[in-house]
Amino acid sequence: MTKYLINRIIRSLISVVIVVGVIMTMIYSMLDKRSIFATDPVFTKQKSNAKEIYMMQQWEQFGYLDYIAYADYLLEEQKAGNIAQEDFKRVAKLGNKEDGSDDNELTAKYVKQFIEKYEKEGYKIVRLEGDTQGRSKRYKDGGEPRLYAYRDIPVTQRLVKYFGNLFKVDNIHNVKEDIGERKLTFTLYDPVYGGEKFSPAIMGNGTTHKYLLYFDSSFPYVHQNLLTINLGKSYSVNKGIDVFNTMTDSQGSFKSSMITYPTGVQEESADDLHSATYVADSLNIGTFKQKYFVDDYTSVITRKEGMSKMGYSFVIGIIAVMLTYVIAIPLGILMALRKDKFLDKLGTCYIVFITAVPSLAYIFMFKAVGGNLFKLPTTFNMENPTWLMYILPIISLALPAIANQMKWLRRYMIDQMNSDYVKFARSGGLSEGEIFSKHILKNAIIPIVHGVPSSVLFAMTGAIITERVYVVPGAGNLLTTAINAYDNGVIVGVALFYAILTVTSIILGDVLMSVMDPRISFTTKAR
Repeated sequence: MTKYLINRIIRSLISVVIVVGVIMTMIYSMLDKRSIFATDPVFTKQKSNAKEIYMMQQWEQFGYLDYIAYADYLLEEQKAGNIAQEDFKRVAKLGNKEDGSDDNELTAKYVKQFIEKYEKEGYKIVRLEGDTQGRSKRYKDGGEPRLYAYRDIPVTQRLVKYFGNLFKVDNIHNVKEDIGERKLTFTLYDPVYGGEKFSPAIMGNGTTHKYLLYFDSSFPYVHQNLLTINLGKSYSVNKGIDVFNTMTDSQGSFKSSMITYPTGVQEESADDLHSATYVADSLNIGTFKQKYFVDDYTSVITRKEGMSKMGYSFVIGIIAVMLTYVIAIPLGILMALRKDKFLDKLGTCYIVFITAVPSLAYIFMFKAVGGNLFKLPTTFNMENPTWLMYILPIISLALPAIANQMKWLRRYMIDQMNSDYVKFARSGGLSEGEIFSKHILKNAIIPIVHGVPSSVLFAMTGAIITERVYVVPGAGNLLTTAINAYDNGVIVGVALFYAILTVTSIILGDVLMSVMDPRISFTTKAR
């Protein structure tokens, strides 16, 4: 079993990498990258050369290519001491002509260096001539001459970079600035609670996060910032926020409590000091932060009353899964034991109805019936939450799943009941109860058990249609929203998340099958 699991995990990881690679190839190579500007209001306002430069900058941000502006190259040269401060403006001034024949002598020197440097590295060089108007030779809006280099990113390089940055371990050398003594500090009394409450914590100086490990009253009670998962940043759905944080950060109205800031100031606030991260020179930007903070760990997120996207999806999904198995297994068994009787025919009608009617139709039907007849909430209200608003989404998810499990369990049961070994068991004198419990049910339930891990794990991903109809702020709508917005970071991140859940559920399903049936062995023995 151990050898099988190791081999399966290795093959699964390879499969995940291949899936992500295929998706990246489709996104960055097969689709028109101009599509990202379809709903971009800033793009429509750009004119002349500025429009092309904006496109290149956005394509770099979205991960399509590497882009180097001539001005950025000059800044690096200035930092290296190769360009004097008084010469910088003269060097940066490009001539109007595309061939550079009207550049001044100093500019021509650095333009030549720029071109030679980046051509050797495989970049394409583009120079845009100045766009002037009339005899005045004044530049049109956005018409200044530009010079830049760019190159497409190979899929292999993209994959290596993506998986290389997937996990990041915080350490005391992350902050590049002079931050004093770099160290880790352990305390039994967390300063966030005024140093009066027993709450162990590990804090860092020189780390990205101030708190690396801490305890609080929120499930799962022990939290850490030492290891972070980077699925990729969102560019439009939740701009600038990592996909993992988009799925796991709380939502809704602010959740305030009495907290003690590092300076000793106590206030009712929603600031989560445990999320504090380093921002260089933030104390010197304004005096406001000096009232609350003693160092540059000043960037904090706010706590919210509601759950995360994944939290809402998982609560609804896992309850629906539990209802599915609690209801479907007994009914499937009864249908098989009373084959062609009233209960079996009634259950078959239900299965046929759920299968035949489009999911969107019966979801709206449940919504109308639940809202009009039973006065149940038909949409989520995060400002005034109530447990009643979970009922209709859970029912809409559970009923089709119940029908599916009933159908397959009935089929597996009937197949087992008609097997030869059952006839031999009867002739051997075993009672119907023993035959049912030791043979028929045990064998019929094995394929059902294999699907349990996937049902539980995929409860975290949410249900697209159900969440849209009931306005659930869950994770189900995240992928479709990202596709519509051409948010490549979210698409790749969510696809990776789905792929990991898929391979994990398959492995766990195989393990459960072997536990349920000792005859199933994943060990290869020599004969």
